[in-house]
Amino acid sequence: MDDFAGPFTATKFSGGQSNPTFRIDAASGTYVLRRQPPGKLLRSAHAVDREYRVLKALESTDVPVPKVFHLCEDLDVIGSMFYLMEFCDGNIYWDAQLGDVAGNAQRTQMYDEMNRVLAAIHSVDLDEVGLSDYGKPGDYFHRQFARWSKQYEYSELGVITEMNELIGWLSENIPTDDGRVALVHGDYRLDNMVFSKDNQKIIAVLDWELSTLGHPWADLAYQCMGMRRPPSHIAGTGSGLQGLDIAALGIPTEQEYVSRYCERMGIAHIDNWNFCLAFSFFRLAAIAQGVAKRAVEGNASNKFAAEAGAMVRPLAAMALKIVNG
Repeated sequence: MDDFAGPFTATKFSGGQSNPTFRIDAASGTYVLRRQPPGKLLRSAHAVDREYRVLKALESTDVPVPKVFHLCEDLDVIGSMFYLMEFCDGNIYWDAQLGDVAGNAQRTQMYDEMNRVLAAIHSVDLDEVGLSDYGKPGDYFHRQFARWSKQYEYSELGVITEMNELIGWLSENIPTDDGRVALVHGDYRLDNMVFSKDNQKIIAVLDWELSTLGHPWADLAYQCMGMRRPPSHIAGTGSGLQGLDIAALGIPTEQEYVSRYCERMGIAHIDNWNFCLAFSFFRLAAIAQGVAKRAVEGNASNKFAAEAGAMVRPLAAMALKIVNG
């Protein structure tokens, strides 16, 4: 970077389970450095080069993302691949009920803004931004199920009956591909968004590690999954709304949120919604199992990583409750 000037300090952000992320305070300004974790990595996991590519491609779109400056693929510099991006100074929230926000109207606005940005992501013209080859088009759920089943098997530390039952149900109920292809974020949740200081707008969507070309409803179901999950103190897993009077908080119901998304996308309804939800629970459970595996091997990037393994069984049980009525 021609305009970078030191000296500088690096301070690790506490949140996040996967790619360690640091605030860089330098004489020339404040930046964010995101790197792969140390140790042996799962194939295709922790792809910070893909993150860099999608962030660069989205700079000229309606999707709010940080500006990226440099990708370093030379592993000898700091020991792993990394990229440097803009530091977006705003508000990040971990609590899905937005308890720190002043008033119901503000919470309603923030959930609608999340809905708007999700629709913007799914409306990106892939050819125009050069992402038409960012993933395999079509048959998304089949491919993702195969991928996460294998990664769960690799990360398994013990038999979890509910997870095995869920895997069996999903394998027999994958819907026929409907031809919808969009850019999907893959981890679209509250704490991966930076809101403006007045909370009116999202100024940056973060953590694109799991992004690819896929089915847009997978992203929607992944976010709505949070409405069915209990609150959680484990950083990087998302905090849910289960058991809360969300109407009293100004937060939309799952049905209202989905309906607003459908309006923005110009569609009447969503087929196979229960499958999409169950798949989202399965995928998150598989991710949590991978975090737990890395904790055992000493490679996890967050102090709560070991607790993530305890999430797997409850997540699978929630998914089974959805599909079994």
